[in-house]
Amino acid sequence: QVQLVESGGGLVQAGGSLRLACVASKSIFSISIMGWYRQAPGKQRELVARSTNGGNTNYADSVKGRFTISRDNANYTVTLQMNSLKPEDTAVYYCNAHLLIPIGGLSDVWGQGTQVTVSS
Repeated sequence: QVQLVESGGGLVQAGGSLRLACVASKSIFSISIMGWYRQAPGKQRELVARSTNGGNTNYADSVKGRFTISRDNANYTVTLQMNSLKPEDTAVYYCNAHLLIPIGGLSDVWGQGTQVTVSS
């Protein structure tokens, strides 16, 4: 079964921290670029951070220096540590696996989404 299961998120005051975690199916983790995206109300989904299997990472300019993506290849998990949160970080956060080797025509897998709300 190909799936992503997210955990974490919630409500935090500005300046606080939250940690998101995403566990991927074993069958896709090693062949995927793992990433986190977010979508705020009325806005398009945007990339927050992503990590390749080799450990290369990249971040949206708006989160650089505040967010850290980490990848645990042994446990098929990718986490997003979010520090110094701002109200503009409020969004639904989605875990994504971009399959470098598509499976049955499927090249992207998405998690169910988790709400992050930052109060001012």
